[in-house]
Amino acid sequence: MTMGDDSSGNKSDGVEPMDISAPEITVTPELEEEARQTIEMLRGDDVSARVSAANKLENVATALGVERTRKELLPFLTDAIDDDDEVLIVIAQALGKLVMHVGGPTYAHLLLTPLELLLTVEESTVRDKATESAVLVGDSLSTESFQDQYAEMISRLATKEWFTSRMSAASLIASSFSRFNEQQQEEHIQNFAALCRDEVPMVRRIASHSMGQLLQAVAETVGGQSINEDGMITSTLLPLYEELASSNQPDSVRLQTTENCVAFGKAVTFLSTRDETTKHDKERTNVLVQKILPLIVSTIDDRSWRVRWTAASKFADVIHAFEELPGAMDELVAAYEKLLQDPEAEVRSAATFNLSEVAKSSALVLRSPTAVSDGARFSVAERLVKRVTSLTEDDSEHVRAALAMVATELAPVLGKDATITHLVPPLLLLLRDSASQVRLNLISSLSALNEVIGVDLLSQSLLPAILDLAEDGKWRIRLAIIQNIPLLAKQLGKDFFSEKLSSLCVGWLADDISSIRQAAAHNLKELTVLFGDEWAMSLLIPSLADIKQHPSYLRRLTSVQACSLMATVMQPETARTEMLPMVLEMASDIVPNIRFNVAKGLEIMAPICGSAVCDSQLRPVLAMLEEDEDRDVRYFATKAIDAIDTLYGGGDGTPSKK
Repeated sequence: MTMGDDSSGNKSDGVEPMDISAPEITVTPELEEEARQTIEMLRGDDVSARVSAANKLENVATALGVERTRKELLPFLTDAIDDDDEVLIVIAQALGKLVMHVGGPTYAHLLLTPLELLLTVEESTVRDKATESAVLVGDSLSTESFQDQYAEMISRLATKEWFTSRMSAASLIASSFSRFNEQQQEEHIQNFAALCRDEVPMVRRIASHSMGQLLQAVAETVGGQSINEDGMITSTLLPLYEELASSNQPDSVRLQTTENCVAFGKAVTFLSTRDETTKHDKERTNVLVQKILPLIVSTIDDRSWRVRWTAASKFADVIHAFEELPGAMDELVAAYEKLLQDPEAEVRSAATFNLSEVAKSSALVLRSPTAVSDGARFSVAERLVKRVTSLTEDDSEHVRAALAMVATELAPVLGKDATITHLVPPLLLLLRDSASQVRLNLISSLSALNEVIGVDLLSQSLLPAILDLAEDGKWRIRLAIIQNIPLLAKQLGKDFFSEKLSSLCVGWLADDISSIRQAAAHNLKELTVLFGDEWAMSLLIPSLADIKQHPSYLRRLTSVQACSLMATVMQPETARTEMLPMVLEMASDIVPNIRFNVAKGLEIMAPICGSAVCDSQLRPVLAMLEEDEDRDVRYFATKAIDAIDTLYGGGDGTPSKK
């Protein structure tokens, strides 16, 4: 099979290559024919067939062997770069997996020829996949080959006329920096600087997106020299960051400002905390911090709400990146407080979601931006907790709902006394909020508060909130509160729960929505696990016995399901004497849906009932249901009998034949 002339078979570095490919596979006529058919599909007019064929390129390469893959398959793929995007995406992915099929690292540079072409196409998805494959190929190359063919490829991409190639170069420079030699590092830093100042905004956006990765690579590779006055970070990357963060840039470029700030913080922290860090290095990092902070603070006042939203959503990362650097936290916490008061509700919501993470910072800050004179410092949580009350009064329901999700997580940071003094009052306000989602979010997140102070202080306020949510007009709200009942029961304690809420749990079995009734049945099972058989017998079983006599078959059906589920977590004796008779009694119900649910219930109760009870009580009822006029009832009855046979053997005491 011939696909093209050998145009890529030159050996790199003038060294005889070692074939370290996968173990040799005998090329059978069948494999040869499959490869031929795959190539013919790639040449065909059907796009879906070409995509399918491109997914088999590894198989083709295996069939051809390493030499023919280099001489025939790679030139063929290089000529196929003008194909549809769907095909090119698959080819771009496949090329990264062909390193061993072309002869290993010694020949891996040959894959760069088609990849370089793919890195210039207009479709971004193709370029992304080609970039991933190029990184894989680059990782497999020897240092000499990497600094020769791979670095040259990046240089060509960075200076090509068509902007898509320059976009690819921006990503590859960042991922490859650590393997360049010193001269190449300087060259590609300058190439990257040119890309950050490119006339095409999309190129600047990708360069800005890649700056964080490049910054970390420079810090780890060059070390403390990078923050000298003429170092790469100080002289090149920081000015680039300032340019990309300026108001002259489009929103798509400025959106990366916060993430780049995080990268600078991590890099500076890395350089300032190394064992070999000198006093001079620490002085330089302090200077850098003072230059970087105004840039991140400026995003708080950006004209674009999307930029401010990005800053708000990433602010916890900013805090953690800078918290070990002296002088940073006072400015950052003040900026965060400003985000909590942003004019846009979306920005305030994003900032509020980060409240607990920001508060977990171990840094100490001034009590307020103006409290500089006394010099007293407090934890970030102690300062931010005072913002919680104002957030409970926010006009946006989404902001209050976000607060309700995270506010209780402040309790472990504040401690018991501060929680009772500063956090409990606004939480009580949230429990009385007019929006059901706000109340639900708070009730769903009480576990952190319970660990610090318990919920006794909230119990009287919790009760009306729970009762109100239990009757909410939105069934998803009712479902969510049901799912949180076991956790609330554990926190409130058996006595309080039994007195105030046990009847509510049974009442959900009569809800008009099927999902609510099913969740209520599972809820009773969880409560039985939590409080025990005696509690269930006293407070739940009498109500279930009444429901199974209800005129509505849906209520009776839910009773059967609840009894079956509860039996599986009870003591065997209790399940056999109390729950089983209630289920068996329903086997003669006039509604087929109830009868086949009895069969399903008996199937799940069989393991806890034991072999003797199965033979004496379950099998006779199931045998009767097997003769039922309804085919669904017969099906589930037979299924239950088969399950019992598998579990205990046949009804005559012999092992099951299954």
